[in-house]
Amino acid sequence: MNKSFSLYHLLAGLAMLCFSVSVSAETLLKTFILADTKSGEMTTIVNETRDKLTGAGFEVVGEYSPYPDATIIIVTNDALKQNAAASEFGAFGAAQRVTVTKVKDQIQVAFTNPTYLSHAYRMQADLSDVASQLKQALGDQGEYGPDKGLTTKKLRKYHYKWLMPYFDDRIGLMTYKSYEEAIEKVEAALQSDNKGGAKKVYRVDVPGKQETVIGVSLSGPDNVECSGDKYIMDRIDFKDIKSTGHLPYEIVVSGNKVYTLPAEFRIAISFPDLSMIGSNSFASIMCAPDAIQTALTFGSGGTKSSDF
Repeated sequence: MNKSFSLYHLLAGLAMLCFSVSVSAETLLKTFILADTKSGEMTTIVNETRDKLTGAGFEVVGEYSPYPDATIIIVTNDALKQNAAASEFGAFGAAQRVTVTKVKDQIQVAFTNPTYLSHAYRMQADLSDVASQLKQALGDQGEYGPDKGLTTKKLRKYHYKWLMPYFDDRIGLMTYKSYEEAIEKVEAALQSDNKGGAKKVYRVDVPGKQETVIGVSLSGPDNVECSGDKYIMDRIDFKDIKSTGHLPYEIVVSGNKVYTLPAEFRIAISFPDLSMIGSNSFASIMCAPDAIQTALTFGSGGTKSSDF
Protein backbone atom coordinates (compact mmCIF):
# COMPACT_ATOMS: atom_id res chain seq x y z
CA MET A 1 0.00 0.00 0.00
CA ASN A 2 1.21 3.48 -0.84
CA LYS A 3 1.76 5.06 2.60
CA SER A 4 1.73 8.63 1.32
CA PHE A 5 -1.53 7.90 -0.53
CA SER A 6 -3.13 6.45 2.64
CA LEU A 7 -1.89 9.33 4.78
CA TYR A 8 -3.32 11.82 2.29
CA HIS A 9 -6.74 10.19 2.42
CA LEU A 10 -6.64 9.94 6.22
CA LEU A 11 -5.86 13.64 6.58
CA ALA A 12 -8.49 14.57 4.00
CA GLY A 13 -11.05 12.47 5.83
CA LEU A 14 -10.23 14.10 9.16
CA ALA A 15 -10.49 17.56 7.59
CA MET A 16 -13.89 16.74 6.15
CA LEU A 17 -15.02 15.36 9.52
CA CYS A 18 -13.89 18.53 11.32
CA PHE A 19 -15.65 20.67 8.74
CA SER A 20 -18.83 18.61 9.10
CA VAL A 21 -18.75 18.90 12.90
CA SER A 22 -18.14 22.66 12.66
CA VAL A 23 -21.08 23.18 10.31
CA SER A 24 -23.43 20.96 12.31
CA ALA A 25 -22.44 22.75 15.51
CA GLU A 26 -23.25 26.18 14.08
CA THR A 27 -26.49 27.52 15.51
CA LEU A 28 -29.45 27.68 13.16
CA LEU A 29 -31.88 30.46 13.98
CA LYS A 30 -35.58 30.67 13.20
CA THR A 31 -37.80 33.71 12.84
CA PHE A 32 -40.21 33.28 15.76
CA ILE A 33 -40.39 31.76 19.23
CA LEU A 34 -43.53 30.03 20.48
CA ALA A 35 -43.98 31.09 24.09
CA ASP A 36 -47.06 29.09 25.02
CA THR A 37 -50.26 27.48 23.76
CA LYS A 38 -53.35 28.11 25.86
CA SER A 39 -57.07 27.65 26.11
CA GLY A 40 -59.30 30.50 27.18
CA GLU A 41 -60.71 33.83 26.14
CA MET A 42 -58.71 35.83 23.64
CA THR A 43 -59.19 39.13 25.49
CA THR A 44 -58.07 37.63 28.78
CA ILE A 45 -54.91 36.15 27.29
CA VAL A 46 -54.06 39.39 25.47
CA ASN A 47 -54.39 41.29 28.77
CA GLU A 48 -52.31 38.72 30.63
CA THR A 49 -49.61 38.85 27.96
CA ARG A 50 -49.48 42.64 28.04
CA ASP A 51 -49.19 42.61 31.85
CA LYS A 52 -46.35 40.08 31.72
CA LEU A 53 -44.47 42.26 29.24
CA THR A 54 -44.76 45.44 31.26
CA GLY A 55 -43.92 43.49 34.41
CA ALA A 56 -40.70 42.36 32.74
CA GLY A 57 -39.72 45.95 31.98
CA PHE A 58 -40.86 46.22 28.38
CA GLU A 59 -42.61 49.32 27.08
CA VAL A 60 -45.73 48.61 25.04
CA VAL A 61 -45.63 51.11 22.17
CA GLY A 62 -48.50 49.83 20.06
CA GLU A 63 -51.13 47.16 19.59
CA TYR A 64 -53.52 46.16 16.83
CA SER A 65 -55.58 43.32 15.37
CA PRO A 66 -54.87 42.96 11.64
CA TYR A 67 -57.74 40.49 11.28
CA PRO A 68 -60.06 38.52 13.60
CA ASP A 69 -58.47 36.21 16.19
CA ALA A 70 -55.06 37.90 16.00
CA THR A 71 -53.58 40.62 18.21
CA ILE A 72 -50.07 42.01 17.89
CA ILE A 73 -48.40 43.84 20.78
CA ILE A 74 -45.29 45.86 19.90
CA VAL A 75 -42.69 46.40 22.61
CA THR A 76 -39.33 48.03 23.10
CA ASN A 77 -36.89 48.67 25.96
CA ASP A 78 -33.60 50.44 26.60
CA ALA A 79 -31.50 47.55 25.28
CA LEU A 80 -33.37 47.52 21.97
CA LYS A 81 -33.17 51.28 21.56
CA GLN A 82 -29.49 51.46 22.50
CA ASN A 83 -28.62 48.72 20.03
CA ALA A 84 -30.65 50.53 17.38
CA ALA A 85 -28.66 53.69 18.09
CA ALA A 86 -25.38 51.80 17.68
CA SER A 87 -26.39 50.19 14.37
CA GLU A 88 -26.74 51.59 10.87
CA PHE A 89 -30.47 51.84 10.14
CA GLY A 90 -30.94 50.17 13.53
CA ALA A 91 -34.45 51.60 13.76
CA PHE A 92 -35.71 48.56 11.86
CA GLY A 93 -34.77 46.48 14.92
CA ALA A 94 -35.82 48.92 17.64
CA ALA A 95 -38.98 46.98 18.56
CA GLN A 96 -40.15 43.40 18.86
CA ARG A 97 -43.57 41.96 18.07
CA VAL A 98 -45.53 39.73 20.47
CA THR A 99 -48.53 37.91 19.06
CA VAL A 100 -51.66 36.26 20.40
CA THR A 101 -53.36 34.18 17.70
CA LYS A 102 -56.39 31.94 18.01
CA VAL A 103 -56.13 28.77 15.91
CA LYS A 104 -59.21 26.56 16.22
CA ASP A 105 -59.72 26.09 19.97
CA GLN A 106 -56.15 26.98 21.00
CA ILE A 107 -54.43 30.33 21.44
CA GLN A 108 -50.79 30.65 20.43
CA VAL A 109 -48.64 33.23 22.23
CA ALA A 110 -45.43 33.93 20.31
CA PHE A 111 -42.85 36.63 19.59
CA THR A 112 -40.26 37.57 17.01
CA ASN A 113 -36.84 36.11 17.73
CA PRO A 114 -34.65 39.12 18.66
CA THR A 115 -31.42 37.30 17.81
CA TYR A 116 -32.67 36.28 14.37
CA LEU A 117 -33.75 39.83 13.54
CA SER A 118 -30.56 41.36 14.95
CA HIS A 119 -28.56 39.46 12.35
CA ALA A 120 -31.10 39.98 9.56
CA TYR A 121 -30.89 43.74 10.20
CA ARG A 122 -27.08 43.66 10.68
CA MET A 123 -27.19 45.11 14.17
CA GLN A 124 -24.23 45.51 16.53
CA ALA A 125 -25.44 43.22 19.34
CA ASP A 126 -27.25 39.90 18.94
CA LEU A 127 -30.00 40.83 21.45
CA SER A 128 -29.72 37.48 23.20
CA ASP A 129 -30.41 39.31 26.47
CA VAL A 130 -33.71 40.62 25.09
CA ALA A 131 -34.58 37.12 23.87
CA SER A 132 -33.95 35.76 27.37
CA GLN A 133 -36.17 38.45 28.92
CA LEU A 134 -39.03 37.62 26.58
CA LYS A 135 -38.67 33.90 27.20
CA GLN A 136 -38.62 34.40 30.95
CA ALA A 137 -41.70 36.64 30.83
CA LEU A 138 -43.82 34.65 28.38
CA GLY A 139 -42.39 31.13 28.10
CA ASP A 140 -40.34 29.19 25.57
CA GLN A 141 -41.57 26.20 23.61
CA GLY A 142 -38.97 26.59 20.88
CA GLU A 143 -38.20 28.49 17.72
CA TYR A 144 -40.26 28.10 14.57
CA GLY A 145 -40.75 29.49 11.09
CA PRO A 146 -38.49 28.02 8.40
CA ASP A 147 -38.09 24.25 8.61
CA LYS A 148 -34.27 24.29 8.90
CA GLY A 149 -33.34 27.76 10.13
CA LEU A 150 -30.52 30.04 9.00
CA THR A 151 -26.99 30.63 10.27
CA THR A 152 -25.92 34.07 11.47
CA LYS A 153 -23.64 34.38 8.44
CA LYS A 154 -26.54 33.62 6.10
CA LEU A 155 -28.81 36.08 7.88
CA ARG A 156 -26.30 38.93 7.75
CA LYS A 157 -26.07 38.69 3.96
CA TYR A 158 -29.59 37.39 3.42
CA HIS A 159 -31.47 37.64 0.17
CA TYR A 160 -34.16 35.25 -0.99
CA LYS A 161 -32.65 34.33 -4.34
CA TRP A 162 -30.23 35.63 -6.97
CA LEU A 163 -31.05 39.22 -8.00
CA MET A 164 -33.38 39.64 -5.03
CA PRO A 165 -32.73 42.61 -2.66
CA TYR A 166 -30.59 42.62 0.47
CA PHE A 167 -31.18 44.55 3.70
CA ASP A 168 -29.20 47.50 2.40
CA ASP A 169 -31.31 47.74 -0.77
CA ARG A 170 -33.77 49.97 1.05
CA ILE A 171 -36.51 51.78 -0.84
CA GLY A 172 -36.65 55.58 -0.59
CA LEU A 173 -40.25 56.74 -0.29
CA MET A 174 -40.02 60.51 0.27
CA THR A 175 -37.52 63.30 0.84
CA TYR A 176 -38.29 66.38 2.97
CA LYS A 177 -36.37 69.49 3.97
CA SER A 178 -35.57 68.21 7.46
CA TYR A 179 -36.07 65.33 9.88
CA GLU A 180 -38.68 67.36 11.75
CA GLU A 181 -40.68 68.00 8.59
CA ALA A 182 -40.44 64.37 7.57
CA ILE A 183 -41.85 63.20 10.92
CA GLU A 184 -44.63 65.79 10.79
CA LYS A 185 -45.66 64.85 7.24
CA VAL A 186 -45.57 61.11 7.85
CA GLU A 187 -47.56 61.37 11.08
CA ALA A 188 -50.17 63.55 9.32
CA ALA A 189 -50.46 61.18 6.36
CA LEU A 190 -50.92 58.14 8.59
CA GLN A 191 -53.68 59.91 10.52
CA SER A 192 -55.50 60.88 7.32
CA ASP A 193 -57.59 58.70 5.02
CA ASN A 194 -54.63 58.22 2.71
CA LYS A 195 -55.21 56.30 -0.50
CA GLY A 196 -52.92 53.47 0.52
CA GLY A 197 -54.86 52.45 3.63
CA ALA A 198 -51.75 52.84 5.83
CA LYS A 199 -52.31 53.66 9.51
CA LYS A 200 -49.88 54.17 12.38
CA VAL A 201 -49.58 51.32 14.89
CA TYR A 202 -46.51 52.41 16.86
CA ARG A 203 -43.53 54.75 16.86
CA VAL A 204 -40.07 54.41 18.40
CA ASP A 205 -37.52 57.23 18.28
CA VAL A 206 -33.91 56.06 18.30
CA PRO A 207 -31.99 57.91 21.04
CA GLY A 208 -29.24 60.26 19.96
CA LYS A 209 -30.07 60.02 16.26
CA GLN A 210 -32.49 61.64 13.84
CA GLU A 211 -34.03 58.26 13.20
CA THR A 212 -37.51 56.91 13.91
CA VAL A 213 -39.35 53.72 13.08
CA ILE A 214 -43.12 53.85 12.59
CA GLY A 215 -45.03 50.59 12.28
CA VAL A 216 -48.05 50.70 10.01
CA SER A 217 -51.09 48.56 9.36
CA LEU A 218 -52.11 48.10 5.74
CA SER A 219 -55.82 47.60 5.09
CA GLY A 220 -55.44 47.07 1.34
CA PRO A 221 -58.07 49.34 -0.24
CA ASP A 222 -59.20 48.69 -3.81
CA ASN A 223 -56.34 50.57 -5.49
CA VAL A 224 -53.67 48.55 -3.63
CA GLU A 225 -55.67 45.51 -2.51
CA CYS A 226 -52.77 43.09 -2.34
CA SER A 227 -50.80 45.33 0.00
CA GLY A 228 -53.28 44.42 2.74
CA ASP A 229 -52.16 42.60 5.87
CA LYS A 230 -55.01 40.09 5.64
CA TYR A 231 -54.63 39.60 1.89
CA ILE A 232 -50.99 38.60 2.27
CA MET A 233 -51.28 36.50 5.42
CA ASP A 234 -54.30 34.58 4.09
CA ARG A 235 -52.04 33.34 1.31
CA ILE A 236 -48.67 32.67 2.94
CA ASP A 237 -49.23 32.10 6.68
CA PHE A 238 -50.50 28.56 6.19
CA LYS A 239 -48.54 26.48 8.73
CA ASP A 240 -50.11 25.14 11.95
CA ILE A 241 -48.14 27.57 14.13
CA LYS A 242 -48.91 31.04 12.82
CA SER A 243 -46.32 33.64 11.85
CA THR A 244 -48.52 36.59 12.85
CA GLY A 245 -45.42 38.46 14.03
CA HIS A 246 -44.47 39.18 10.42
CA LEU A 247 -46.75 42.21 10.85
CA PRO A 248 -46.80 45.20 10.95
CA TYR A 249 -44.67 46.71 8.17
CA GLU A 250 -42.23 49.53 8.96
CA ILE A 251 -41.45 53.01 7.70
CA VAL A 252 -38.14 54.48 8.88
CA VAL A 253 -37.43 58.21 8.90
CA SER A 254 -33.68 58.75 8.84
CA GLY A 255 -32.60 62.36 8.59
CA ASN A 256 -34.83 64.05 6.04
CA LYS A 257 -35.62 60.86 4.11
CA VAL A 258 -38.30 58.19 4.51
CA TYR A 259 -37.45 54.57 3.79
CA THR A 260 -38.94 51.10 3.84
CA LEU A 261 -37.58 47.63 3.13
CA PRO A 262 -38.42 46.04 -0.22
CA ALA A 263 -41.18 43.48 0.19
CA GLU A 264 -39.03 40.87 -1.52
CA PHE A 265 -36.68 41.14 1.48
CA ARG A 266 -39.14 42.04 4.26
CA ILE A 267 -41.55 39.18 3.50
CA ALA A 268 -38.78 36.69 2.76
CA ILE A 269 -36.96 37.32 6.03
CA SER A 270 -40.14 36.26 7.88
CA PHE A 271 -40.83 33.35 5.50
CA PRO A 272 -37.42 32.30 4.14
CA ASP A 273 -38.56 28.82 3.10
CA LEU A 274 -41.65 29.98 1.22
CA SER A 275 -41.65 28.44 -2.25
CA MET A 276 -41.42 30.61 -5.34
CA ILE A 277 -44.34 29.01 -7.17
CA GLY A 278 -47.39 26.90 -6.37
CA SER A 279 -50.07 27.31 -3.74
CA ASN A 280 -49.16 29.37 -0.64
CA SER A 281 -46.11 30.76 -2.44
CA PHE A 282 -44.58 34.08 -3.43
CA ALA A 283 -46.35 33.67 -6.77
CA SER A 284 -49.67 33.95 -4.90
CA ILE A 285 -48.71 37.48 -3.82
CA MET A 286 -46.82 38.63 -6.92
CA CYS A 287 -48.63 41.96 -6.83
CA ALA A 288 -47.61 42.68 -3.22
CA PRO A 289 -44.19 44.40 -3.64
CA ASP A 290 -45.45 47.21 -5.88
CA ALA A 291 -48.71 47.52 -3.94
CA ILE A 292 -46.92 47.79 -0.59
CA GLN A 293 -44.50 50.41 -1.92
CA THR A 294 -47.42 52.44 -3.26
CA ALA A 295 -49.37 52.15 0.00
CA LEU A 296 -46.36 53.21 2.05
CA THR A 297 -45.62 56.10 -0.30
CA PHE A 298 -49.14 57.41 0.36
CA GLY A 299 -48.55 56.75 4.07
CA SER A 300 -45.37 58.83 3.89
CA GLY A 301 -47.23 61.86 2.57
CA GLY A 302 -46.49 61.26 -1.09
CA THR A 303 -48.28 60.11 -4.19
CA LYS A 304 -47.76 57.06 -6.33
CA SER A 305 -45.51 59.11 -8.62
CA SER A 306 -43.49 60.74 -5.83
CA ASP A 307 -39.77 61.08 -6.46
CA PHE A 308 -37.35 60.15 -3.72
